[in-house]
Amino acid sequence: MNLARKRTILAVDDDQKTRQLLKLYLEKHQYVVQLAADGASFRSGFERYRDELSLVILDVMLPDTDGFALCQMVRQRAPTLPIIMLTASADDTERIVGLELGADDYIGKPYNPRELLARIKAIHRRAGQAEGGAAARYLRFAGFRLDRLERTVTGPDGQALALTAMDFDLLRLLAEHAGEVMERARLMEQTRGRDLGPADRSLDVQVSRLRQRLGDDGKQPALIKTVRSSGYVFSVEVLASHD
Repeated sequence: MNLARKRTILAVDDDQKTRQLLKLYLEKHQYVVQLAADGASFRSGFERYRDELSLVILDVMLPDTDGFALCQMVRQRAPTLPIIMLTASADDTERIVGLELGADDYIGKPYNPRELLARIKAIHRRAGQAEGGAAARYLRFAGFRLDRLERTVTGPDGQALALTAMDFDLLRLLAEHAGEVMERARLMEQTRGRDLGPADRSLDVQVSRLRQRLGDDGKQPALIKTVRSSGYVFSVEVLASHD
């Protein structure tokens, strides 16, 4: 991944002061920031900078549309491009909807720019990770093949799955610890870089979304099983290989 692609962000927010402060802060940390004031200008910017982008930031409330519609558009056009959503609502509903539509992370408004920067860095760090040493490149399970280097997953039919960066990280982590009960707090910390709040359902929403991508029955899952009052376990055999 070249430097320009790794560091280019497109952000949409209808508040001019917020946009400019965001741009100034992130540019101080060597990011290239393109701004949009509404859905129309975001769509235009997305088409213009699409090949350079490594992440987009979407405000939920916009004058001509909402962040959910833009999230769907981005996910359809760029299935693996990370998305962070901004929401001013204290209700978890908006956050859950955003995650279900394919967002990778969310942050409440008003927010501390340092926290947003930390989230961005965490996503870029995970997306740029390469397995070192003699670690096996591929993980195979139930007909699926996970490629740690290319960060892709192909299904039993040979077709690539449309996974977000966060979906991939969660699946990789579970597969690497197959047969081990992974506590929800640990999964949250290692995939999102933050603690799990007492009423935070975002991880459960993401697991549900990942099950759908894998064709794993949510009521009787065969791959990712829920361990009551604890977390989740990847319950199928995983074979690691270099080819």
